[in-house]
Amino acid sequence: MPLPRIARLPDLLISQIAAGEVVERPASVLKELLENSLDAGSTAIRVHLEEGGVKLIRITDDGCGIAKDELALALTRHATSKITSLDDLERVASFGFRGEALASVAAVARLTITSRERGAGHAWKLKAENGAAPEPAALMAGTVVEMRDLYYNTPARRKFLKSESTEFAHCADAVRRLALTRPDVAISLAHNGRSLFQLAPADRTRRIADILGDDFIGACRAVDASAGPISLAGFAIDPTRAGDTKDGQTVFVNGRFVRDKVISHALREAYRDVLHGSRQPAVCLFLEIDPALVDVNVHPAKTEVRFRDSRAVHQFVFHAIQRTLAAPIERASLADAGTPENPPAAAVDRNNGQHSAPPAYPTRQASLGVAEPAAAAYLAFARAAQNIERQPAIAGERMPQFAPGNALQNPPPAAVDRNNGAEMPAASGDGPPLGYALAQLHGIYILAQNARGLIVVDMHAAHERILYEKLKAAYDGAGVATQNLLIPAVFSADALDIAAVEEHGEALAGLGFSLAPLGPGQLGVRAVPALLQAGDPVALARALIADLREHGISHLLAARRNELLATMACHGAVRARRQLAIPEMNALLRQMEDTERAGQCNHGRPTWTELSMDQLDKLFLRGQ
Repeated sequence: MPLPRIARLPDLLISQIAAGEVVERPASVLKELLENSLDAGSTAIRVHLEEGGVKLIRITDDGCGIAKDELALALTRHATSKITSLDDLERVASFGFRGEALASVAAVARLTITSRERGAGHAWKLKAENGAAPEPAALMAGTVVEMRDLYYNTPARRKFLKSESTEFAHCADAVRRLALTRPDVAISLAHNGRSLFQLAPADRTRRIADILGDDFIGACRAVDASAGPISLAGFAIDPTRAGDTKDGQTVFVNGRFVRDKVISHALREAYRDVLHGSRQPAVCLFLEIDPALVDVNVHPAKTEVRFRDSRAVHQFVFHAIQRTLAAPIERASLADAGTPENPPAAAVDRNNGQHSAPPAYPTRQASLGVAEPAAAAYLAFARAAQNIERQPAIAGERMPQFAPGNALQNPPPAAVDRNNGAEMPAASGDGPPLGYALAQLHGIYILAQNARGLIVVDMHAAHERILYEKLKAAYDGAGVATQNLLIPAVFSADALDIAAVEEHGEALAGLGFSLAPLGPGQLGVRAVPALLQAGDPVALARALIADLREHGISHLLAARRNELLATMACHGAVRARRQLAIPEMNALLRQMEDTERAGQCNHGRPTWTELSMDQLDKLFLRGQ
């Protein structure tokens, strides 16, 4: 059968084919029209939808408007005012640039444009119909674009649309995303005559809170990093607050919402060390980069970009987020904790329900001639981390309490380390974020009091993170220091275990371990990493050998290095049911405050939580 002769497609069919790339659903039309309004310099935009945007999408803006003799041209394909040369295309600074949106929409819907150019005597109206001419119209300023009856002339494509509520949800998402990127523009949205939201101009943080919620801001950490022609700002979820949904990542590149694999992978890698299970990071990030270093002309919907140096962008995003998540727990300032002369927000007097200034809380001082953070309190915990039997904490032992306003004038006496009689650091006015230990609960949790309320710490998880970070620092630095055992710890092992130890003895020594066969079917642990000397040497050795046999030493020390160190830290951390004295608990709290990523253990579980006095008051119905 001979092929038909080559012929030029009709203009209408060309536009309908292009519409298939640009106009996927009502939300696609809404996005294109909103971007045109923003490119026109609008300061206020009103969006009205009917039946999920299928029956009507009306965009009203106060932008620069379109001249009468350009209205018809605006409805033709590849007509735009945003680029004029290849150089403009390589440095696109506007949302739109292809000049296809209006023509594509007009090919599959009934489109009307009413516009008044700034300085013009009146507005002009044009319907996207063959032979139509501009007509005078009434409009104060800007442009009104109406799209009615989407896919009225292509019913087969209309069948692929979802329910009205689903299509409206996609439209609302499109409005919110563009509202996030331009917080200086007032935007309102109405559906079927009902107003959904009205966003006034605001700064970026306020706009994010208006759209994503104050709870999102409260659960996030602020991101602010820059390096040469690239910068990153916004918010990244605290790992403890991460959820299970995968669609919580909102990323903008030069103001354009994108779904980029490079950035998504960088986020996953940055959160890898602190997320628990299948939880996913939620972010709202704004990446600014020299337009010449990013290609936005990759996809008709403009939701994908291509970076000239994707590896550099990946590393920048990865390190920016990782540094944000690694920031140690911030110490409360005097302004937060209050002073006798300038107390913080009033608290409720627990005796009579009246409001009074909260009590001042003691803090540590580096007054023992030892540089921070290696004060004597830290030495106490280092001793506690060793396998030495301790006496249980003395019943009723607590940090001293003081009358409000007297902390600075009457500092507490130095606490005494119950293990060796050494004095703990004395205290002064402002309190550290994790406060001071009160007691130990079931040998698992540490209860502490800070200036805001009650702190509960999972001591094993917290110590695990501390050891893990120290192991990483040691391995990246001068090497892992070893601690020889007075008597080798002997355990049974099969032939493959013994062979693995003999083959990789040098690499194991680099990790701080000295293992050797001591007889048929027996291995002995002669030395362990000094940081893990409190752990069970046999359990540490067995875990290391199991990883060694499964993955091989080269893979362990490269791709799975951190997982290996995390396993070592887990086995070396102080175990549950271990009784700690008050000074040892306080030393652990201070180390947490100076440790990166101390809010999560190596498995991503939270290491501590805080119950404010307001939360406790609500729990016990105080003041109600």
